Amino acid sequence: MVEKMYVVYGRMELFLPYCRSLKDKRKIINSIADRIRKRFNISILEVDYHDLWQRTALGFAAAASREREADFLASIVRETAENADASLEITGFMVEVIPYGR
Repeated sequence: MVEKMYVVYGRMELFLPYCRSLKDKRKIINSIADRIRKRFNISILEVDYHDLWQRTALGFAAAASREREADFLASIVRETAENADASLEITGFMVEVIPYGR
């Protein structure tokens, strides 16, 4: 029998105004993803705009035992991105928390 858990997933779109190449972009994206993965058990990857230098979309997902924990994980993703680079701008952030189980 499955106990109740929560699945949190979302999408974050970023504008990177000072990136001059895909290499610059990858450096910032990898920094954000590595920090999130190391501190918390959250899956994150680039899901769109792979060929654009100054724009990206990151998808993320995690499971939590409580709704409050799921909300916290979503806020950590946003805060980590905001603190990664002063010039970075979050242009979109969508998150959903879904209860699963009984």
